[in-house]
Amino acid sequence: MLDSFNDRWALVTGASSGIGAEFAARLAGLGMHLVLAARRTDRMNALAESLQTKHGTKCHIVTIDLATADAGGKLVDEIDKLGVDIELLINNAGVGLIGEVPATDPVDIQQMLNLNIKTLTDLTYRVLPGMLERGHGAIINVASVAAFQPVAFMGAYAASKSYVLHFSEALWAETRSRGVTVMALCPGVTETEFFDAAGATGWLLKHSSQTPAKVVRKALTALGKRRQFVVTNWKDYVMTVLVRLATRRTAVNESKRYFRPATKAKANQDTSTSPADEQKTS
Repeated sequence: MLDSFNDRWALVTGASSGIGAEFAARLAGLGMHLVLAARRTDRMNALAESLQTKHGTKCHIVTIDLATADAGGKLVDEIDKLGVDIELLINNAGVGLIGEVPATDPVDIQQMLNLNIKTLTDLTYRVLPGMLERGHGAIINVASVAAFQPVAFMGAYAASKSYVLHFSEALWAETRSRGVTVMALCPGVTETEFFDAAGATGWLLKHSSQTPAKVVRKALTALGKRRQFVVTNWKDYVMTVLVRLATRRTAVNESKRYFRPATKAKANQDTSTSPADEQKTS
């Protein structure tokens, strides 16, 4: 499958950093041309310039907030103007929120669900019919290991990723006999801006993580095998198995100790840095 990507077009959402930017770099190396969609134009411009220089890749940039209403439709309209067919859709854009319910803004939750569920679904349904008509193509929907269980203090996020997993698996079953693969990508803790943006500042300093490069490498290998989903770290995969063996009550109660918000005093203590800490994070 990966051999067929040369000189074809991919759409990567959330392409300005992290897993999205890594996907763009890997796909350019396979000879793909790219539509990059995100909010941060400067980062996408820098990425596009680098990929054009290194691989001769054509890059079209769409600056868009994918959490807004009808973002999927607006993005596809931009692609239609290019007159190209999308061979590979990477629905990577997503955001998380961690915190107790009273401290959470319902507007933030709504925007998260718009991005993680609504826009992802809209883009899938707009791009997939063309792939089925042509008899080839692929979609990678980025979920999470959180998709396999309810997670306290990030309930809406985990539920949104469970939707992505189940949605993708259903479409995998529908489309696999027609030359198209839909796959859910389920990474664990990854070295991106996710946790800082979600409200868990410093999380990466306290927990083991994987690089975006590893996540994307595992994802493309699994896609080449036409897998329905992939968990990119074996320890995370074992956890998903254990969660299915445990009672649901046990699973969700265990999740509380990972994301329970710190008290203000504890948070102030944890976020203060020594000169040694500053050197470590620079």
